[in-house]
Amino acid sequence: MSPRAARPRARSRGLTLLEVLVSIGILALVGTLVYGALDGMNRSRTGIERIDDRYHQGRQALARMSRELQAAFLSLHMPQQITNSVRTTAFIGTDSGSSDRVDFTSFSHRRLQRNVHESDQNELSYFMGRDPDRSDKYDLLRREQKEIDLDPARGGVVNVLCEDVTALDLQYLEPSTDTWLDAWDSTQPANTGQFNRLPLQVKIRLSIRGGEGDRPIKLMTKVSLGMQIPLSFAIPRQGPSK
Repeated sequence: MSPRAARPRARSRGLTLLEVLVSIGILALVGTLVYGALDGMNRSRTGIERIDDRYHQGRQALARMSRELQAAFLSLHMPQQITNSVRTTAFIGTDSGSSDRVDFTSFSHRRLQRNVHESDQNELSYFMGRDPDRSDKYDLLRREQKEIDLDPARGGVVNVLCEDVTALDLQYLEPSTDTWLDAWDSTQPANTGQFNRLPLQVKIRLSIRGGEGDRPIKLMTKVSLGMQIPLSFAIPRQGPSK
């Protein structure tokens, strides 16, 4: 027997079609599981970021409302002839169920340009308004007029402060009775406890869509107003010296 014939022949063996199909199935299953895990993590992260953004937007809205309500003021300064009056300061809180509104004068205006004829006084309003693009969506709106006029609830520029709001509830603390009221009007003489006065505190409850499990996000804060009586710089008359 020749040496070539005595050498054992190496037998090469390939994969059968069944083995190839099983391997492909296992790889596909592993790939599906990995993709599902990564996709679930990505969706969870996206949902958490979206909820966090909604909380941030709601807290920013409450912070701005609180800062500007703290600067609310009234003034007793009027011209000698009422017909010459060109401005009226007021604090009017209107109760409308879950869609309240407040109009007031404030010292919160910020001048964004140099050498402009603007002061820190302004008219402000907070209320809910329907989104023009969606009939079932309401936004929290902020109205500001740089100049105070005779109508504290109209004029100026309206901007969206917080989107997709479901409720805005405002209450006002009456300092003399220590009770929370649903409405306030400093312009009506019939309201003896409110005429030419500001509430001691304002309670704000804000509900916005976008919480976990499609539940609304509910935020609440209390704002203390630094002034309850109107400004008056009149110098009292001195009596005759003795």
